[in-house]
Amino acid sequence: MLKTPQKGLPAVRYGFTLIEVLVVVSIIGLLASIVLVGLGGFRSQGRDAKRIADLKQTQNALELYYTKCQHYPGDAACGLGDPGDWAGLGSAVAGAGIGVSKIANDPLPGNPQYDYGVSGNRQNYVLSGTLEDENNSSLKEDSDGTVFGVLCDDPVYCVEF
Repeated sequence: MLKTPQKGLPAVRYGFTLIEVLVVVSIIGLLASIVLVGLGGFRSQGRDAKRIADLKQTQNALELYYTKCQHYPGDAACGLGDPGDWAGLGSAVAGAGIGVSKIANDPLPGNPQYDYGVSGNRQNYVLSGTLEDENNSSLKEDSDGTVFGVLCDDPVYCVEF
């Protein structure tokens, strides 16, 4: 855009050159990539917090199940299914008529699902989920080893009752 010059003065140009625009865009892109790489750890910490919360919610559902059935899921006696895996646990809890329609799955697709194990007399259980951060402070407070057939060594977080 040219401004009409006054007598004896040269024309004034407004705007940015293509080079100036490209330099600014590349600087913004570089800063954005640095920020996104830095936030990656926060995202994994958030998913780990969700995993721990999911296991606590499932623990609450199991306590409701126990109140109704006087044992934890381990066969089809009270619920609809035998919880041989996490999906089976969800079916057993949902089929018990305790007001829980489903249990949560891992927030990251393709990540190992949560796991469930129950004692022989079905009076104790363990829930597990694999955390992304191997230095998560919650791993210091959980069970380790193999509990009711579930491997609980770090980075697997286990809740035992």
